[in-house]
Amino acid sequence: MERKSLIIANWKMNGNILLIEQMIQALSPLQMDSNTDVVICPSTPYLSTFNDVTKKANLSGKISLGAQNVSEHESGAFSGETSATMLKEFKVKYVLVGHSERRQIYNETTELTAKKVKAILNAGLTPILCIGETEAERMAEQTQAVLTAQLQPVINEIGITKLAEVVIAYEPIWAIGTGKTASSEMAQETHQFIRQFLANINTDVAQQVPLIYGGSVNTTNCEQLFAQTDIDGGLIGGASLKVDEFIVICSAA
Repeated sequence: MERKSLIIANWKMNGNILLIEQMIQALSPLQMDSNTDVVICPSTPYLSTFNDVTKKANLSGKISLGAQNVSEHESGAFSGETSATMLKEFKVKYVLVGHSERRQIYNETTELTAKKVKAILNAGLTPILCIGETEAERMAEQTQAVLTAQLQPVINEIGITKLAEVVIAYEPIWAIGTGKTASSEMAQETHQFIRQFLANINTDVAQQVPLIYGGSVNTTNCEQLFAQTDIDGGLIGGASLKVDEFIVICSAA
């Protein structure tokens, strides 16, 4: 079975209603392959607006909605948190977890990330699991050890067969928002390692899991990155806030 390709926009704490309207209008005439998903992840307050705008533009189903975070709990006394079942009511299809900003700024552990992955799957949604190493870890040749340590607790939590329902986004931390980008060869080498790591546990799952690259993806490097054998798309940050650039990146997929 052919793996799905994904172009995912992570707007982080940026954007507004106007950007949603402009982005949907620009994406409207874009013809995407049936096996390619374009996903927009706005801030939580804009999930409803996104649905309203896509419905008005007759694009419901053509562009998928993603959330940037979720609670590991289904319900309860957790002020300020949002459950996966709540996100599902807003027609969210994908949920980001494990982003380096959540790990570093909010001290979210890999074990907590694993619990969030499980909660997302239990709600029938698709987790986008972010993993990646720091520049110091890359220089110390610890990339593979770091990625293994970020993946194994998730596998322990949900089981290897359920991992086939997860999207893995490799984002080297040193390339996020810095303008630095892993070369296409370096990105492919790391993606190949991830797929082989999974294949050592379950070959079928390894071939099914979409692996996407994130970290200063732009109009200059997207085609070469997406052409790599084990790269199935991109998690786009800053460039996804620029309508013209994001359209070019989607077209490259």
